[in-house]
Amino acid sequence: MVAWSLRWVTACAAAHRGPSCPGGKSLRKVDSVDRHEFLRGLHRVASARNYLEIGVNDGRSLALSKVPSIGIDPAFKVNVSLRGDIHLVKATSDDFFAGRDPMGHLKSARNPFKNVRKGRPLFAHYRGGTSLDLAFIDGLHLFEYALRDFMNVERFSRWTTAIVLDDMLPRDIDEAARDRHTKFWAGDVYKLIPVLAKYRPDLTVLPVDTQPTGVLLVLGADPDNTALKDHYDEIIEEWVVPDPQKVPESILGRVDAVKPEAILNGSFWTQLVKARNRRAARGGYASLRGQVNTAVGRA
Repeated sequence: MVAWSLRWVTACAAAHRGPSCPGGKSLRKVDSVDRHEFLRGLHRVASARNYLEIGVNDGRSLALSKVPSIGIDPAFKVNVSLRGDIHLVKATSDDFFAGRDPMGHLKSARNPFKNVRKGRPLFAHYRGGTSLDLAFIDGLHLFEYALRDFMNVERFSRWTTAIVLDDMLPRDIDEAARDRHTKFWAGDVYKLIPVLAKYRPDLTVLPVDTQPTGVLLVLGADPDNTALKDHYDEIIEEWVVPDPQKVPESILGRVDAVKPEAILNGSFWTQLVKARNRRAARGGYASLRGQVNTAVGRA
């Protein structure tokens, strides 16, 4: 049994009624939040109907999913019990996304009754196809791999998809090294934060203060946006550099990091889930972004 670093208690909080706290219950922070407990909370508040994970490792994060899922890792060593409809793929993420119909396992069928039996959205086949609800990227801890993983995940996402990337807030220069030499290793994937800020200001990008090395929550995905693809070569040339890495103090000090409970208790999840399930047009994103910024104190 995994011993999480977070202990949640419930407390009635009418101001936070929503999918995050059925019956008016809200989450209140008691101790520091680790990445797995935050991910568990996201599964709940996002009411995810499917899930994709890059970097399965021992399976602890994948085990949190109870919905149709895909787990990708070239050398996974799962040592926990996995439940539900999970498709494990032993491959690199680059190879997986280069394959034919990578999301095939999550697709809805033409027959709605078949979708009921398989736990797929009933009419997704007739409403633009299946897209990801929740994705967790925890692959190789090198910037260029994280960048490509994000680009590939976005191809199968919509503005209502919650994309989470691990190890975005290294605690010191050694943890941020490209060449691992520490017990805890984040690598230089933190660079995705300034790169998205520069090339994708349309996204909602939220560094989250989780332990040990932070995560990044991205909302507002747009598979039609080609900015990262168009500028990929120049991005790599600028950002892939030898150690030691010049990690900004704002990253090391978590200056802009959001508290996990602010996200998990956010009332905006109600709007997101409704819009996602209706496959609402992207025009609704501006309103959602405003609600998110208010919830995390950025309004």
